[in-house]
Amino acid sequence: MKDKAKLFSKLPKVDQVLSNDNIKKLMKRIPRDIIVESIREELDLLRKKIKDGIIISLKELEKEIIKLPNNVTSNANEKIKPKFKRVINATGVVIHTNLGRSLISPKIIDHIKDVTTNYSNLEFDLDEGKRGSRYSHIEEIIAKVTGAESAMVVNNNAAAVLLVLSTIAKEKEVVVSRGELVEIGGSFRVPDVMEQSGAKLVDVGTTNKTHIWDYERAIGEDTAALLKVHTSNYRILGFTSSVKLEDLVKLGERYNIPVVEDLGSGVLVDLSKYGLQYEPTVQESIKAGVDIVTFSGDKLLGGPQAGIIIGKKKYIDEMKKNPLTRAIRIDKFTISALEATLRLYLNEEDAIKNIPTLKMLTTSLNELEKKAQILYRKIDEKVEDNISIKITDQFSQVGGGSMPLEEIPTKAIMISSNNHSVSNIERKLRKFHTPIVARIYKDNLFIDLRTVKDEELDIIAEGLKFAIENV
Repeated sequence: MKDKAKLFSKLPKVDQVLSNDNIKKLMKRIPRDIIVESIREELDLLRKKIKDGIIISLKELEKEIIKLPNNVTSNANEKIKPKFKRVINATGVVIHTNLGRSLISPKIIDHIKDVTTNYSNLEFDLDEGKRGSRYSHIEEIIAKVTGAESAMVVNNNAAAVLLVLSTIAKEKEVVVSRGELVEIGGSFRVPDVMEQSGAKLVDVGTTNKTHIWDYERAIGEDTAALLKVHTSNYRILGFTSSVKLEDLVKLGERYNIPVVEDLGSGVLVDLSKYGLQYEPTVQESIKAGVDIVTFSGDKLLGGPQAGIIIGKKKYIDEMKKNPLTRAIRIDKFTISALEATLRLYLNEEDAIKNIPTLKMLTTSLNELEKKAQILYRKIDEKVEDNISIKITDQFSQVGGGSMPLEEIPTKAIMISSNNHSVSNIERKLRKFHTPIVARIYKDNLFIDLRTVKDEELDIIAEGLKFAIENV
């Protein structure tokens, strides 16, 4: 204990560390409070090392004290770094919910920058010279792309469903199939959203089978809407039956009740033409006669987070007047990004080429093979010989609650080692200056090329070198 007490007494005071020349230079760019906090944390770390018997001699302590200014600098620099940062998605999950979902197209960045770093006509009518509506900038392009009469946008699809039901079905009944009462992520469930809207849920049918007569039997004088929820984040296989959209529309017309469809992940391009499974498009719902359709802007559409509401003008106009609209409205960043993204859909070829989500989903195996070969060579040049690397066939996923059964053939770099735990390598990759998120399967680490950009190949090679050297 006497030896430890002696070591504790040799630790510098905070003011002593502050007087160091390197720390003085650091204070020119980092606030003093942050530096003081970092010094205290580093000194506490040294105290713990002494207490735990890691530092047992004065000589060892002196070496640690010499490193103290550098450690304080690293600590302080870490504190001022943004917590929200870019990562490299090497998982092969294209719409990765935890990694930011869909990527915004680089093609539209200049437009976003222009209208968000300058004043804009967000709510100003340039023709009339008076106050305008923020929805006017996107209503026309949404209607043009989808074929709908009218449109508006809120901050996400759950909010869109909430607004729709609050407007047309508050304190009234909404009929929905029991098999469509889905959880939409983050423990938010369709019944909960309906409850918050003030609508009364009437569930019909069974988990695996619902018929048109189930809906018709449930219709009464308090019925305000027939709701169909597209189960975009799961599938029930086997002995199943669901009501066709066209049949539900006919039923709604017969009883003069609006049909609402929540598509969840709205897709504007028939992806089956590009080798993926068929997913109903937004345009098909409008052609079928659905009165109101809601879908996300940041999933298969490939834009910013948003909840898009399209359909009959009389219903959309009612929603715009709902006081709830102001609480869930979108800002200028979302409007600019969504408008520019939707304009790419005026030409399907432009959309596939320039919207990252669509481009990644439709990239051919030949292109991925070429990319894998380039990354293989870069890794082979940098990592040590006791690491095994090879190109392998794998499957990517769509993600984001979209196309749950879709497995897309892909190419991946498989990494294994007899000397290092792949779990430790994976953890170190996440600690790289540009974090790299990969996947582990059966004691192998996989870098899936489908979600990796060309310009990220060098970073991944450097990251693997860093990870292996620091395991």
